[in-house]
Amino acid sequence: MKVLGIDEAGRGCVLGALVIGAFLAEVDSEAILIAAGAADSKKLSAKRRLAARAALVGVGEGFTVEISAKQIDNGNLNTLEEEAIVALVVAHRPDQVIVDALGHPATLPKVVARLDAAVRAAGVVVAWKMEPKADQNYPVVGAASIFAKTTRDGALEQLKATHGDFGSGYPSDPKTRNWLAEIARKGEEWPFFVRTRWGTVRDLTEG
Repeated sequence: MKVLGIDEAGRGCVLGALVIGAFLAEVDSEAILIAAGAADSKKLSAKRRLAARAALVGVGEGFTVEISAKQIDNGNLNTLEEEAIVALVVAHRPDQVIVDALGHPATLPKVVARLDAAVRAAGVVVAWKMEPKADQNYPVVGAASIFAKTTRDGALEQLKATHGDFGSGYPSDPKTRNWLAEIARKGEEWPFFVRTRWGTVRDLTEG
C-alpha cells in the first residue's frame, strides 16, 4: 500500500514558480519518515530542510512539478495546481493521497471531487484526504513540503545570482518590494520570473 503526500511552496509569491511537491512512501512508514526529518518545511531552517531531503531519499520517492510565473500569468492558479496534482497521482498511482488543503475548508469537498473525477478518467482509483495543516499532521505531506520548498529555494538562489538579491519573493517582503520598485522606476521589462498579474506588480506598473 502506497501513500502519496502532496504540498506546495510559493503560492502567494510574486516572484518565481509555484512548486508542487509530492512524496511516495509505504502507508506504514510514518515513524521512518519522522526519523528522517519529515516535518512542515516552514518550521525548519534551510540547513535542516536540505538534510531532511537527503535523508528522505532513502525512505521513499520525492517528486516536484514547477508552474512558472508565465503559466500563472496566462492561466488560473487553482486550475494549474489541480492539474499538476492530477498528473502526479496518475503518474505514480498510489493507493491513498493526502493533500495539504487547497483553499478554505468549506470548498475542499468540491476540490476533492474534481480531482477524483480527473484521475478516474485516467483509469486511476485512489482514496483521498485533504485537510488544513496536513504538512504538520502527516509526515508524508511534511516530506512533500520539504521537497517543494527546497526545490523552490534552490531555483530562487540561482535567479539571485543573475538578477540580484530580491529577498523571499513574497509581496510582504520589503526587499522584494524595493527590488520590484527599482525595475519599475527604470522602466525596464519585468524579468520572466515576475508574476505580472499580481496586485503588487500592477500597482507599480500603473503608478
